[in-house]
Amino acid sequence: MTVELGVLGSIEVGVDGRLVDLGHARQRLLLAALLVDVNREVSISQLAERVWGEEPAQRGTLYGYLSRLRQALTAAEGVDIARRSAGYVLDVDPAVVDLYQFRDLVEQARRADGDEQAAALFGRALGLWRGEALAGVGTPWSNTVRTCLHHERLAAELDWADARMRLGQHGGLLPVLRARAGEHPLDERLAGQLMLALYRCGRTAEALGHYQYTRGLLVEELGIDPGPALKRLHQQILTADPALAPGTGASARSAPAAAVSVSVPVPVPVPRQLPAPSGVFTGRTRELAALSAALEGEAGSAGSVPISVIGGMEGIGKTCLALHWAHHHQGVFPDGQLYVNLHGFDPSREPVPPAVAVRGFLDALGVESAAVPVEPAAQAALYRSLVADKRMLMVLDNARDSAQTIPLLPGSPGCMVLITSRHQLAGLVTTHGAKLLTLDTLSEIEARQLLTRHLGEHRLRAEPGAVTAILKRCAGVPLALSIAAARAAIQPGLPLAHLAEELPEADITGLDALAVAGAPADDLRTALSCL
Repeated sequence: MTVELGVLGSIEVGVDGRLVDLGHARQRLLLAALLVDVNREVSISQLAERVWGEEPAQRGTLYGYLSRLRQALTAAEGVDIARRSAGYVLDVDPAVVDLYQFRDLVEQARRADGDEQAAALFGRALGLWRGEALAGVGTPWSNTVRTCLHHERLAAELDWADARMRLGQHGGLLPVLRARAGEHPLDERLAGQLMLALYRCGRTAEALGHYQYTRGLLVEELGIDPGPALKRLHQQILTADPALAPGTGASARSAPAAAVSVSVPVPVPVPRQLPAPSGVFTGRTRELAALSAALEGEAGSAGSVPISVIGGMEGIGKTCLALHWAHHHQGVFPDGQLYVNLHGFDPSREPVPPAVAVRGFLDALGVESAAVPVEPAAQAALYRSLVADKRMLMVLDNARDSAQTIPLLPGSPGCMVLITSRHQLAGLVTTHGAKLLTLDTLSEIEARQLLTRHLGEHRLRAEPGAVTAILKRCAGVPLALSIAAARAAIQPGLPLAHLAEELPEADITGLDALAVAGAPADDLRTALSCL
């Protein structure tokens, strides 16, 4: 029988690969309260404090938890919760507990004769972590233990990185170091590791740039300059010191130690940022074909980025059309889809600045904070570099004007851009060859289909005259039809004839008459604006 106990992630007990049901969160936390002090007595008062914190705890409840844990652990051979004079102890071999395995492997790694053995042992130790320690529980005690355990992990990760750097594995470490430097920008040891890895990868300018970035943060946040070790590494990079070459013994140990994470690499997922499409999309056959033709027409034009601007009045279905087409063509863009709502016409907030949108795209593309240039123009250039030679779709929703979109345009002809706006964005048409697609109202057939999708054929057949009146008053505007349908759906007993009488005459801005309890017209506009 194989028994495994774990706290380096969720609190778990496994028997022959199957998890034991440990009950609810506080019961699992009680096991952890014993497990971190394995084979040592923990008093009743300590257990109560660890599980309930400052909340009052009844001993009867604690004893009930212990009884149920004992029952759950009967399947785990060699694991026992034993009563002692003043408390309880978890009797188990520490070798089956991931925390003690981790500590033992780290100790072995630090005593290892060579870096290859050390790196392998550190790797095994770090591989035991399944996520955040003591995941899923939160008391003052568990939070403190979690922090301490993560400091142990971070120190091990930095030592692991040092060993790999001395082995010349700087190329494989670079993505990890970038990520962790972004999370801990003030850590000088980590900054030194990243600088050295960049330098050894032939990216001297980036290494020097990261030093200046770190120095600026230290001055701004702490009012101090970098320490002597980081300054010395900076000078060595400036002079191309041969001692920094792989195999010479140079490593990031020259920078000060700190408990900062350099974890096992995690691949950056392909960005799939498209919001969900409308479930009641109707019509627009001609417009969908026009978008496809724009993509196919530019595909053979060297250096051209297909840009389609979908224009039209509020509520005419610009976003809905863009998302419907985008979702049906995801396969054409295997490297991902980026989306941003630029809020160009949102009365409750200012339009999104282009630099903010670019920064969001850099995040989605896996660029860590420390690697993002300071200047907006440099950020936009980095964004274009990252998407170069990729096949990606960018959806820029609710653009105010051309200036808001230009920094977000890729330079690679493998990409395509869909932009929605109430304005025509003539600047893009003139300077970037964008294709303008202006949406008109729905035809009567399409409008009836949309209403049917919302309410069902049976309800429309029951009141044909009222349906005709609703269609006339909504005048083929998808948002008006959808808000009317929402009112009818929320109040299934409301006669459609009564609804038709309340509708303003073909005036989307006058839809306050459709407000229902808890759902004013402005909220409905927001919820249905893509329709």
